[in-house]
Amino acid sequence: MRRDATVVLLTGLLLATGACASAPRTVYFPSADGRTELVCYLYAPARSGPHPAVVLLHGRAGPYSSNVNGSCTTVARGSSSPCNADTLSKRHRMWGEYWASHGYAALLVDSFGPRGRAHGFGRHTHDDPAREAVNERTVRPLDAEGALAWLAAQPDVKADRVMLQGWSNGGSTTLNTLYRQAEAKARGPRFRAALAFYPGCGPTALLARKLETDVPLLLLLGSADEEVSPAVCREVAERSRRPPEIRWYEGATHDFDDPGPERQAVAANRSAQADALARAAPFFDAAP
Repeated sequence: MRRDATVVLLTGLLLATGACASAPRTVYFPSADGRTELVCYLYAPARSGPHPAVVLLHGRAGPYSSNVNGSCTTVARGSSSPCNADTLSKRHRMWGEYWASHGYAALLVDSFGPRGRAHGFGRHTHDDPAREAVNERTVRPLDAEGALAWLAAQPDVKADRVMLQGWSNGGSTTLNTLYRQAEAKARGPRFRAALAFYPGCGPTALLARKLETDVPLLLLLGSADEEVSPAVCREVAERSRRPPEIRWYEGATHDFDDPGPERQAVAANRSAQADALARAAPFFDAAP
């Protein structure tokens, strides 16, 4: 009971901070695909930089509140879409403020809005052919790489301390981005560590049936996930040359860190959320 009370207090403080803070700054820059202008939301620490940074990758529902995203299609520079910096979901606002309060510049990338899918996708839509245009294997990793390049060029960001965090479809994108990074062995800006929350790890979600990464990676999985298979993710991780660290939350569901009342009504989700919030910053801080 004491742990659950701590979770409620911590989440409430984070949300209160987000409500009192100004909306994140909206920024635009090209994806590494060379043709898409991305719409992104930057949460900046209060103190002066340069800061470490983290790129945030939303899941299949997109980055916006469910109260508005049903009426959104395209989000672009100059548009009057109700999907904007003021209508981000509670989870994305919570994590943006979390990272800013820990001294990180947090950049939330909207991969769907610039491609006419701002409203995202519903549950169990893995076979929807429309998802191919924004898929997590060959499209969204280029957005992550574009965000990395943009951050690395900012004078108030430490170019060698940019991290990556993704949820669900964005978690799969995170794994694929690290795979591309390890395979390319490119010089220049690189992600230094990553968090992947409840990613899809099936054969249609990942570029390979093992996780190839040359940086620290933490997988956060709920055993009662009703949308993707945490067991498959654990199997894929265990046959990798450099197995990632895994946090296995017994009884936690998909979206366990969502601060909304429905998810946080589940005790295992409250416990998992608290653990994730306690671990995230120290994990990135410790990255070599």
